[in-house]
Amino acid sequence: MELNLPQIHEAIAAAVPDRECLVHRDRHLTWAQVHDRTRRFAAGLAARGIGRHGRLDDLAGWESPHDHVALHLHNGVEYLEAMLGTMKAGAAAVNVNYRYVAEELRYLLADARARVVVHHEAFTPVLAEVLPELPDVELLVRVPDGSGHDPLPRSVDYEVLLAEADPGDVDELARDWSGDDLYLLYTGGTTGMPKGVCWRQADFLVAALGVRRKDGTEHDDLGPLVDKARGGTLRALPSAPFMHGAAHWNAISAWIAGGTVVVQDRTDRLDAADVLDTCAREAVTSLLIVGDAFARPLVEELERRPRQLPDLRFVMTGGAALGPRLTARLHELLPDATILDVLGSSESGRQGTRSSRGDAGGAPGRFAPSAGSVVLSDDRTRVLTPGDDEIGWLAQSGRTPRGYLGDPEKSAATFPTIDGVRYSVPGDRARLLADGTIELHGRDSVTINTGGEKVFAEEVEAALKHHPDVDDVVVVGRPSDRWGQEVVAVVALRPGTSPTDDELLATAGDHIARYKLPKAIVRREAVLRSPAGKADYRWASAQAVSP
Repeated sequence: MELNLPQIHEAIAAAVPDRECLVHRDRHLTWAQVHDRTRRFAAGLAARGIGRHGRLDDLAGWESPHDHVALHLHNGVEYLEAMLGTMKAGAAAVNVNYRYVAEELRYLLADARARVVVHHEAFTPVLAEVLPELPDVELLVRVPDGSGHDPLPRSVDYEVLLAEADPGDVDELARDWSGDDLYLLYTGGTTGMPKGVCWRQADFLVAALGVRRKDGTEHDDLGPLVDKARGGTLRALPSAPFMHGAAHWNAISAWIAGGTVVVQDRTDRLDAADVLDTCAREAVTSLLIVGDAFARPLVEELERRPRQLPDLRFVMTGGAALGPRLTARLHELLPDATILDVLGSSESGRQGTRSSRGDAGGAPGRFAPSAGSVVLSDDRTRVLTPGDDEIGWLAQSGRTPRGYLGDPEKSAATFPTIDGVRYSVPGDRARLLADGTIELHGRDSVTINTGGEKVFAEEVEAALKHHPDVDDVVVVGRPSDRWGQEVVAVVALRPGTSPTDDELLATAGDHIARYKLPKAIVRREAVLRSPAGKADYRWASAQAVSP
């Protein structure tokens, strides 16, 4: 028996109905309430013909048998309820970057062939601009937020949809829930157009969320998961936007553990004081952040106003690595918490971890591999063995996505079959060290070829972050008559500091070879990143060539 998300959630809800499941501001919803509300959302969709239309076995890896429901929302109870309720209806949810302008939003909704858009009222104007060009969208589910915009045609308020639906109507749908049902995740598009990654739910649960027994074997029934959930005490706060995979993966993982998902009060931007205050008020035990972009304001807020967070046991980062200086400072400010750095991608799931507590941190850029993680040779013809000096491709075997939605060519390139084994190769470069650990070098799409040498942008960024005055940095290549490309660092400095270029380069030179050092340093007041903390390399490339 292969597991699926609706089935797991309903089994745990039956076991712990009165435990808090979802908390946001003054809303404290129990597992029984979320069970009821997600069933009502599913029934509301099903009554309008939204669901599953075919079998996965009859389709290619880049095709979907589901109707797609776009989630154009800030964090809140509605986001996670709509995601789970969509699955219970037999449809598939699509994450939408709420910062998209009209052109970007139009592309994503068209590429996903969305039939439903669940949106916060604040996004009414941009939706109104693109809907005339999206004939597939037939239903809008509006979440009021006090923005004052009038409802669009074809829209129904979220709570009205729930009130009018009968949760009992889902009983028949539940008989068809399957591990074959798709989970869709759109990539961020920071280095190219967003792509929808098609995971079978059964594969996603194992590869991305690590739903396995302690001995590494896979579950074949719900019993052990439910038994473990009965004793669950996890209270997780994913501080990144749910439209980012790392955040809602963290939320779903908390639910699978029988835990509680907590949402900070302010969700339209990162407010470090609000995140920390929510952690204290709601006895949060696990906090998810995204790299230095989230860690830096949290550290600064803790320095301004120290807090007692006795329940916080884990600070996790996913989607971007933590720099060594901020890691050390977090240990000083939160001495009882373990810092866990998770290596992975939308296309591979979890591929490695690095944990540290106090001074016992692992080497930066080095991760203990997860099950199925391998490094392929540069020509993608063989699996490298520990100690091989070659920098190859970080890859995942075993349970991998089926492909990219609607794109057979990119699916074939990213998910190749080598010697009869199918791999996911998202584009990260890595070396497999003699002790079996993975040494990550960075994403190939932001690799710089300078004078015939390959330089990995993330490696240079990490080296520059050792300087105490560097607040943030993104490294890119720009055209060079001499080198073909030259390394350029776009740097934001800590307020009130003014280190020279030579001082910055000297610090970086302690960690990387001279040929990798930036040929130029461009200073900006801030580095542009997505709400999920992802570097915007297209913006950085424009800064590198501007005066």
